[in-house]
Amino acid sequence: MADPKGFLNHDRQGACSRPVPERLRDWNEVYVPGSLLPIISTQASRCMDCGIPFCHNGCPLGNLIPEWNDYAYRENWQAASERLHATNNFPEFTGRLCPAPCESACVLGINQPAVTIKNVEVSIIDKAWETGEVAPQAPERLSGKTVAVIGSGPAGLAAAQQLTRAGHTVAVYERADRIGGLLRYGIPEFKMEKRHINRRIEQMRAEGTKFRTGVEIGRDIDAMKLRKRYDAVVVAAGATVSRDLPVPGRELRGIHFAMEYLPLANKVQEGDFVAPPLTAEGKHVVVIGGGDTGADCVGTAHRQGALSVTQLEIMPRPGEDRADGQPWPTFPMLYKVTSAHEEGGERVYSVSTTHFEGDEDGNVQSLHLVEVEFVDGKLVQKPGTERSIPAQLVTLAMGFTGTDQENGLVAQFGLELDGRGNIVRDEDYLTNIPGVYVAGDAGRGQSLIVWAIAEGRSAARGVDRFLTGASDLPAPIRPTDRSLTV
Repeated sequence: MADPKGFLNHDRQGACSRPVPERLRDWNEVYVPGSLLPIISTQASRCMDCGIPFCHNGCPLGNLIPEWNDYAYRENWQAASERLHATNNFPEFTGRLCPAPCESACVLGINQPAVTIKNVEVSIIDKAWETGEVAPQAPERLSGKTVAVIGSGPAGLAAAQQLTRAGHTVAVYERADRIGGLLRYGIPEFKMEKRHINRRIEQMRAEGTKFRTGVEIGRDIDAMKLRKRYDAVVVAAGATVSRDLPVPGRELRGIHFAMEYLPLANKVQEGDFVAPPLTAEGKHVVVIGGGDTGADCVGTAHRQGALSVTQLEIMPRPGEDRADGQPWPTFPMLYKVTSAHEEGGERVYSVSTTHFEGDEDGNVQSLHLVEVEFVDGKLVQKPGTERSIPAQLVTLAMGFTGTDQENGLVAQFGLELDGRGNIVRDEDYLTNIPGVYVAGDAGRGQSLIVWAIAEGRSAARGVDRFLTGASDLPAPIRPTDRSLTV
């Protein structure tokens, strides 16, 4: 145990954010560089090393949280990094982007603020990179087996790294021009600078993983031809079909999916554009969808110089405390203020968009909405609450509905889908096609980055067993295990 009285002697203290006027002038991460390390050992001391560490169950990766908290408290960063990497390939990603279901399950959180697990995690890995503790782990021998991984998001990268380290020859196919999937083009720079992805890719290259960008399986390469070329295939193509809003006026110019808007802003940071082809500058912006992707649109619009930013959510505003139906240690739906919300804008709950209006040139100018409420378990409109708000740029951030079926990958493989458009798989992550596995959102549906990494690791074990008859890779999380669902 780190400090038997740590949770009694110290209050929770998080990372320091840069002032809003400062960070709105750039795209760097919002937190003050190096602000965590001076306090992180003290924060780690609040961990009680519980006899039953519910944080393990709260984390889909099963992270060894009390162990690396103890090492962080003692400032043994090398040992902390080793325990952190034992269950997580990319803690610098999760430490910045995960909503931290582990903290919701922290025993300390029953009656006081939970341990800052996420902050400890990112501090350990940042220190490990700084001191050179993160090195390539090339396999001692090669198996002679080959694996193709389709998709380079967190699930695909985790599967590829595990399989490469197991001795297989792995090639990752990515349809975009750079590796990273949604990590690269869906997550704004101010939430995670892309240098974190770049150095992991270099580590993986040094380990032997091959990367093929600008190649879309199902269009550029026939899926079954790929299957014949490789001994196994892992489909980690994500759930990329954005949920649409079929209301009058949807065809007007200026209404875009979030994943049409966000990547262009990221491409500016990559140096592809001087200015984004689609910008919020000088416009009234409306973001439809109250989740993290919506918040990413809010923060992006602020940095582009929007006149106003309004975020709409059809559900009621969550409470700031756990609801009776969401007891500890479950992952609760709580009202949260992200860094993007700290920067301004208005959030409107319990409203539904009825239609859009445009000008004579076909550009959106306003959005009409109505308040809604639950009646007998159904959302119904409240009469007399209709109103309009200015909207010259609208982003739809209402989630995703399944894997892309238009590029031919699903049909060419002959993959079976469930009722929600996800690829069906068994407990070894094997699809109905021998040798073809699926991991991440493509099989699970839209989910968290921590689930994507967990599924990539688990699918890698299934592939390893298929290729060699046995596997020393970590035991997987089963797709049917609902106890860890958040």
